Amino acid sequence: MKHKVFLCLIIAGLFLTGCGKKYDLYIYNWGQYIDEDVLKIFEKETGLSVSYEEFETNEAMYPKVANGAGDYDVICPSDYMIQKMIEEDLLAPINYDNIPNIKYIGKKYMEQSEAFDPGNLYSVPYCWGTVGIIYNKKMVKEPVDSWSILWDEKYYDNVLMQNSVRDAFGITLKWLGYSLNSTDPKELKEARDKLIEEKKKGLVQAYVVDQVRDKMLDNSAALGVIYSGEASYTISENPDLAYAVPKEGTNSWIDSWVIPKNSKHKKAAEQFINFLCRPDIALKNFEYICYSTPNIAVRDMLEDEALKNDEILFPSEDVLKNTETYQYLGEEMDQKYYELWKEVKGS
Repeated sequence: MKHKVFLCLIIAGLFLTGCGKKYDLYIYNWGQYIDEDVLKIFEKETGLSVSYEEFETNEAMYPKVANGAGDYDVICPSDYMIQKMIEEDLLAPINYDNIPNIKYIGKKYMEQSEAFDPGNLYSVPYCWGTVGIIYNKKMVKEPVDSWSILWDEKYYDNVLMQNSVRDAFGITLKWLGYSLNSTDPKELKEARDKLIEEKKKGLVQAYVVDQVRDKMLDNSAALGVIYSGEASYTISENPDLAYAVPKEGTNSWIDSWVIPKNSKHKKAAEQFINFLCRPDIALKNFEYICYSTPNIAVRDMLEDEALKNDEILFPSEDVLKNTETYQYLGEEMDQKYYELWKEVKGS
């Protein structure tokens, strides 16, 4: 029996989806991006059974959905990936009659979403934030106000870079004064050269995603590129850390719930999205994952004043004025970015 269970775990990956067991709803989400109690509450309130799996990057998620390798009903990609999936006809339009709690999603987030989902036909915002630099104040004495610090030779083997093609190129392009959605070959090659220079100087300790948090918590690095929600949590656990959004600007991102076109349980998916938009559930998720929420009712419900006024989670308009949202640049440019990224990683 133990061998049979072990075999099922191998096949299922991170989560046990059962040896042939059928579920009422199949969810695919980022790692540590929902309070597990929320899933239990949903199952208890609706009587629906849930299968839950995680992915680490948009690029890891996409082929499983595009190739039909995963049988999912609701997924949480980022802005530019949602645009790509819309253009490739991979998503089903959402019936907002089944999502009355959409009224709690702030107007500005719905408007921002139109950059990648015109008319808000296919997506409902879940979390948002910025990309910036987390740094150890005991190791970094100078002001952290520019992306250029990631290329400073004094931080040899002490920089953590995002293992993400768009994030790595995005921050480099912004530092160079370009759009993070650049398609200009000259600008992209210039960004590639800077990333190669950073690596060859021995500045990059590692290309990581979620591990930025762990490495900064145990003081293993001086600086790291990080998502704002991860930064807020990490700083709460280690007071020697701080977060900065560089003056050159950065990415203001949105992760949203979408429904694959081949979903077999669309109504249950819409029921789940509506459930997540409910203020008490959105608050529970916010307090667990510590990422900025587009749910306008949540901030008023917060009892923790420090959290309520956290400038990392709720940045001012002054911080956001020079930010951009990633856009899907087309298959040809996707390939170009990956080719350049491969050159960086192989240098």
